[in-house]
Amino acid sequence: MSDTRAALVAAAIDTLRESGFATASARRIAQRAGCNQALVFYHFGSVTDLLVAALEEVSAQRMDAYRCLLDRTGTLTELIDSAREVFEADLEAGHVTVLTEMISGAQSVPGLGPRVAACLAPWREFAREAVRGVLAASPVARLVPADEAAHAVVAGLLGLEMLASLDGDQAAALALFDRARALGDILDRIRPLAALLDLGGAARANTREDS
Repeated sequence: MSDTRAALVAAAIDTLRESGFATASARRIAQRAGCNQALVFYHFGSVTDLLVAALEEVSAQRMDAYRCLLDRTGTLTELIDSAREVFEADLEAGHVTVLTEMISGAQSVPGLGPRVAACLAPWREFAREAVRGVLAASPVARLVPADEAAHAVVAGLLGLEMLASLDGDQAAALALFDRARALGDILDRIRPLAALLDLGGAARANTREDS
């Protein structure tokens, strides 16, 4: 990415985060980047394309930062701890504000909605990858398909982030994480028992087949 292009993307991110989609004009973004507004159209074609590039950059930064969390999600409690870490880091960095503004803008800009949704697709896959490994050895694996669980994780996390971003209160969301962690701890503790029951059931089934 050229220096000018990178500066415009960074300026677009800051503009979305600090003053919102409605004020994200070529002139405002270019002024913030310290360049001529014509360069917005030279590098991106339109302001909308620049804003989508800004959202893509935020998504890529988040993915790089959180990818290592997958190495620490062997249990439900670890998965919940990782989700809480993402929640707190996103709010602190203002990532959720960028996404919220782009979702808001998609209501009035034709064709923007699917492009915003496309930026969220890697996060559903990211969550699916994390959830699949954890649920594989969990007693609730048969009750909660990984794809549905991943969708719920992404939707729930975004919802909590948006609410906390609106009212500035993280307490309610953090309380939910605490309760979820307590439940996850119980399920993690009974995991060995569930595995034994599965083995016992398989052994009985094999015995019946042999007889």
